[in-house]
Amino acid sequence: MDVAGVDLGLVQSLEALSKFGLRAPATAPLNEQVPEWARLASEAVVAAIPAFSVAASPELLADLERHAGAHIAELCRLLDGGAVRDFEFVRVYARHRAGQRFPIEATLQAYRWMLPMFSRWLRGGVATPRSRDREPALAALAEVLTQYTGAISIVFAVAYVAHASVFAEAEGDRRAELLGILVGGFDESDTRIVRLLKRAGYLEQRLRFCVALAQATDPLEMENTARAQRIADAMVECMASLSVRVLVGVRSNLVTAVFSDIRRVSGWTAPQANLADRVKERLLGLGPAVLVGLSGDQASPSLIPRGLHEATVALDFASVSERVVPFYSLSIRRLLIHRGVEYVQSALPAWFACLRDADAKSQGELVKTLRAFADAHMNVQGAARGLHVHANTIYSRLQRIEGLTGLNAQRYHDLTHLLLAADCGRL
Repeated sequence: MDVAGVDLGLVQSLEALSKFGLRAPATAPLNEQVPEWARLASEAVVAAIPAFSVAASPELLADLERHAGAHIAELCRLLDGGAVRDFEFVRVYARHRAGQRFPIEATLQAYRWMLPMFSRWLRGGVATPRSRDREPALAALAEVLTQYTGAISIVFAVAYVAHASVFAEAEGDRRAELLGILVGGFDESDTRIVRLLKRAGYLEQRLRFCVALAQATDPLEMENTARAQRIADAMVECMASLSVRVLVGVRSNLVTAVFSDIRRVSGWTAPQANLADRVKERLLGLGPAVLVGLSGDQASPSLIPRGLHEATVALDFASVSERVVPFYSLSIRRLLIHRGVEYVQSALPAWFACLRDADAKSQGELVKTLRAFADAHMNVQGAARGLHVHANTIYSRLQRIEGLTGLNAQRYHDLTHLLLAADCGRL
């Protein structure tokens, strides 16, 4: 440990305290009480700091008691005139807590909580050669405790953050590998992959999955790594209150998430609501700046690649007016047009150019009339009401379309042909 850095204050405070003649014989009775003090200290911390009581881990509480005892023993050693060392036991404890993802602020708060307890115990146990030196000695002792608490807090925080960073990087690599395996498909004969998925819990019975792809409404924003990561973090946060597992990462400038949940608790219980439906409601909370394509439920991890394809198709339909699009909500007509539009555009009928130009001159009224006529079940009066025009206007426009295309929109097959051409031609 760098004594010239964070420990200088502790060294100086111990030097000031040594002037009052505090030596080993004075702290010997304190050493005998270390186990009892450690137990009392850990109990007080658990009662005062919720993170320790909520965790309810026997290992965590036992570690806390041992750690409190180590601090009391270290303080006694320093008061006996021992040199300031590197607090390796604090580093070991920090790495252990970081590995368990125990909140760093809880331990730092525990250190602050222990400070007045240590002060009370030491004040009652120390003695000085001259009674008139007692008050100055106690003041110097209080300064030692303050410097000690500051030193161990810095050591703990530095070690915790360093270990957590390494742990987070390793965890990120593991999650990225898992995500890549699941969405890319895997060979069930590959024992390493199967073992990895099994350890991660993705091969358990009764699980179902769905896939979501998300991007900013402006695709260029996804080239900003921080922006893409914020969307990924937001997807995890919006699922926090659901019993849904989320595996998320950024792939090819898209945020990719695999959601999983149990279909039913057992064969005797009713299946839960569709996972995709539950997820959709939460994804709407991402806000108007994010577009999402969502797959339907998939019955096994081997079908996740199909879910990725569904989410990819659904994302193509997402817009500011329809921000979260589930694949299962898309009609057959919309899917067929999406799939075949590139082929159809190169084979549009000869009359399409005439209809396109006339529709542009009418500011879109011709194609709008065709759609309203179809929505009204080919009822002229219904179409007129929907467009807030006279019925004769509808007849006039339909006749105009027939003159341009040779197709009578009042016949079902002709109307279907006209609408498909308009959709594929992006009218």
